Amino acid sequence: MFTQAAEERLQREAPLAARMRPHTLDEFVGQEHLVGEGHILRRLMEADSLPSIILWGPPGTGKTTLARIIAQMTQAEFAHVSAVSAGVADLRRIVAEAQERRTLEEWPAGRTILFIDEIHRFNKAQQDAVLPYVEDGTVTLIGATTENPSFEVIGPLLSRCRVFTLHALTPEQVQLLLRRALADEERGLPGTANGQPVKVDDDAIEALSAAVGGDARIALNALEMAAAAARAGSAKKGSAHRVTRELMEEALQQRTYLYDKSGDAHSDTISAFIKSVRGSDADAALYWLARMIESGEDPLFIVRRMVLLAAEDVGLADPQALVIATACQQAVHFIGLPEGFLPMAECAIYLATAPKSNSAMTAYSRALADVRETLGEPVPLHLRNAPTGLMRDLGYGKGYKYAHDYDEHYVEQTHLPERLAGRRYYEPGELGYEAKIKEWWEGLRGK
Repeated sequence: MFTQAAEERLQREAPLAARMRPHTLDEFVGQEHLVGEGHILRRLMEADSLPSIILWGPPGTGKTTLARIIAQMTQAEFAHVSAVSAGVADLRRIVAEAQERRTLEEWPAGRTILFIDEIHRFNKAQQDAVLPYVEDGTVTLIGATTENPSFEVIGPLLSRCRVFTLHALTPEQVQLLLRRALADEERGLPGTANGQPVKVDDDAIEALSAAVGGDARIALNALEMAAAAARAGSAKKGSAHRVTRELMEEALQQRTYLYDKSGDAHSDTISAFIKSVRGSDADAALYWLARMIESGEDPLFIVRRMVLLAAEDVGLADPQALVIATACQQAVHFIGLPEGFLPMAECAIYLATAPKSNSAMTAYSRALADVRETLGEPVPLHLRNAPTGLMRDLGYGKGYKYAHDYDEHYVEQTHLPERLAGRRYYEPGELGYEAKIKEWWEGLRGK
């Protein structure tokens, strides 16, 4: 057992982000759509009728803090496990304790909140182990995850939980937390030996708030590191303890990006890139391209998407787009990163600013629908090769018209199975090179 003095020392020595963890909803910053006055999660907490829930959101947005506040408000025992290190044996122990508590103690003291941090890391068997006790109310589950629970949490467990989505904090909200840490004499940044606090420049706080992607934990850790560096530097120089923007940027090192190559950030970012190119927004396309490259995405994955974009979304409005995209693939494969961003940027701009047409895709889709309905349709005799006398006697190739023997290298004849004669799948668009295709093709049809 720890003495009170030892516990106080551990609290003082904890990282700043842990010391500044809010204890009440009034201290909690962000997620007003959930815990603001009159909103759903707050109302459930205040009514003491919270079901099992999944908190889904980016790192540093308050999932663990919110779970602890819920336990405090509902007077429930808080059992915290991390899916990184816990196993089925840990879960069974907590359930056994919850069952005993439920039997011996009166409501509401007999309740147990089982908080599973990073629940997406539990496999199916581990999640199955929790299921019956969530269902019978032995524990109230609060799961925290940065991954889409639709993919990472088993269906039976997910169906018994409400999913609440947390959002990344805004720079203004992060700045509020940083200034609170600087002002809090008890839990915030402690003073120096002579009582002189650290002075942090306003532009340093603003730069840090904008650079952490809404992650309060990263921001507070960087602030603590910068303050420690300022104290060490000023002690040597005999100057005031001041954190400048330059020192803050050095403490932060390289800003971090929320990006998981197998998770939602990966799919969401490439989706934003594709839709920006399709929407002819070159600026947005460049932004999302840079985000992916800086986050360590495989450049050839990005280029493969651009090759598909060239065929699917630019298409015949500018056939050169496919040439540019495949050349980009060759260039990136040849030179790699970091220099490979140049052909990738050029290709992204070209595709975004090119005229758009999806006529090739829609034409193929129409043809494919007929193929699937008419798999047994025979090839017309006049289109078949006749390499033998028997085949010629059977009419193979009879009546075929060789297009190059006619004016403009075109002659009217049927090329589809008889049942599909007259079908039109391809309809040229009005933009770019496709306008020329349309003009020429309609001229042929007119004949």
